[in-house]
Amino acid sequence: MRRLAAVLAILSLLGCARPAARTEIVVQRFFGECGAVYGSSIDVAAANGECGILTTLLNRFAAENPDIGVTVNIVAWPGYAQLAAQVAARDPPDLVTMHQSVISDYQGLGLLEPMDDMLARAGFPATSFTAAGRSGVVKDGRAYAMPYDTVGGLFHVNTGLMRRAGLMKDGKPVLPTSPAELLDHARRFKAATGKPYLIQAQVNDPASHVRNLYTYLLAQDVDFFPGGGRVRLRGPEARAIVALFRRLNVEGLTTRDQDFPAANTSFINGEGGIFPVGTWMIGPYDKEAATPGRPLHKSYAVLPFPRLWGREAAFVDGHAWVAPRRRRTPEQRDATVRLLRFLARHNGQWARTGHLPAIEDVLSRPDFTTLPHRADIADMARTGRQLPDHVRRQSAVQGLIGEELESAVNGTKPIDRALADAERRVEELFAQML
Repeated sequence: MRRLAAVLAILSLLGCARPAARTEIVVQRFFGECGAVYGSSIDVAAANGECGILTTLLNRFAAENPDIGVTVNIVAWPGYAQLAAQVAARDPPDLVTMHQSVISDYQGLGLLEPMDDMLARAGFPATSFTAAGRSGVVKDGRAYAMPYDTVGGLFHVNTGLMRRAGLMKDGKPVLPTSPAELLDHARRFKAATGKPYLIQAQVNDPASHVRNLYTYLLAQDVDFFPGGGRVRLRGPEARAIVALFRRLNVEGLTTRDQDFPAANTSFINGEGGIFPVGTWMIGPYDKEAATPGRPLHKSYAVLPFPRLWGREAAFVDGHAWVAPRRRRTPEQRDATVRLLRFLARHNGQWARTGHLPAIEDVLSRPDFTTLPHRADIADMARTGRQLPDHVRRQSAVQGLIGEELESAVNGTKPIDRALADAERRVEELFAQML
């Protein structure tokens, strides 16, 4: 009886024991809210779009790691006002989505934790990233984020119209190799189709003009952000780039007075040859190309910006996962490492958004190379370049330069004056930051 009583007492104590506490971490992301569709789904392969894919990835991680409690904060794009408030309150999340062009703003103030150790423990050190991804997250020799993609401008092409203009060869669009050839192609295209060669978002979209300028300055290795609060845009290289796009406007070889929604509609409806816009539009346009009766049906291709000056280059940005500085228990650090490992292993799924993967070996895997058009744009993971690390407030800088470029390209301000005004306004911004 005594032995039975002892056994029952032990079993009673075991029955009352508390289950092991879960380790709690907080993940903060943008990309929208789609809980109504994907809130309980863990089928990543069936998800579509940035929101859908990321939501199901985080759901699946939670399901496969029941010892980790993941709280997901969804913030309105881009979420930096919320992050600033959390940092000020000394209660930032454990992992946060951040544009690579913004990392220097936070890293320069000591607000981000170097992640070399966590990335190594996850099995994805900086050496495993693509060249473009690595350049976006390594600052002063240390990795301050795990890059998740590379995004940038591409030439989205209506191949049906290009064929009518005699600008197809072996089933692929023939793109120009010099400024003079671009103008020649544009004139031939308009003569053959009666439509503009380029469709451009030239209204309220500063990124469009800035993307052109930055890409072709970087291709020529122009040091247009030399440091010390200066910017140099009045050189012959910048002037030639702006003059080319001004000439396209003067000759009616591009759409004018369109914002992005209007330009997007024009391209979908077959009203022009090429729409220079980002990686994120591959999915929607490929869907149009697969739909019988639509203007793009079986008439869509996408390629990197053509090499018009210098060497092959693309001005790019990207999304990344950063770890704000905060107190973390060893268990929270381990949980964060496990989530980073999981996300990196599924970088190929994220590439279905249209963005290029940031993990080098994904570029050669069949799950990436067999996606539509990816083989045609994969080089951008090698040729993609970003602004120097010391350039802060890049979004604000882009807005200022973009306003002046719009004036120059549309002819409301002389090119030299617009470039001088862009220099002045950006340097005034930099001076305020000192």
